[in-house]
Amino acid sequence: MLNFNEKLSIIESFPQLQRKDVSLGRVNFQFPDSVTEKKNIVYHLHPNGNGFVYAGELTGYPTDAKGMVNIREFSAEELRKIIHDSIQSLSPKTLEEEAIIGEAYEETWINQDDQTLVLIEEDDMWNVYAGLNLDGTFNSYGEAIQYLDEEGFHRLS
Repeated sequence: MLNFNEKLSIIESFPQLQRKDVSLGRVNFQFPDSVTEKKNIVYHLHPNGNGFVYAGELTGYPTDAKGMVNIREFSAEELRKIIHDSIQSLSPKTLEEEAIIGEAYEETWINQDDQTLVLIEEDDMWNVYAGLNLDGTFNSYGEAIQYLDEEGFHRLS
């Protein structure tokens, strides 16, 4: 388990976040560029090493009713990943993403190199886009997910 200073060092490595000291030695980190009302990415990081990260827009994490995940037992890699993914999930969409997605159902997928793909349901098909470029078309959601998994991507939102 990482201690408070180790977690603090990892969190402070994200320049998008702003530190806000709160009561009892706890620290919050906010993402001011969030596209939602949700600004706290890291909530109540406590000197004992306990704390929470917002994952309400992510899949694969056991969240509480507020979308928070307890990070007490997280490794350095797990902590970096959840913070990165949380920031990405609350970041504004690029103009390219907006042009493609419009009002369609979409999911954002990311790999370990921070490359993103967008999965969109269009006309009963599932299309994967890399920016404005169509990367693949699939007959079912399952086929699209299998492709993304095989290519090393995980669902962001």
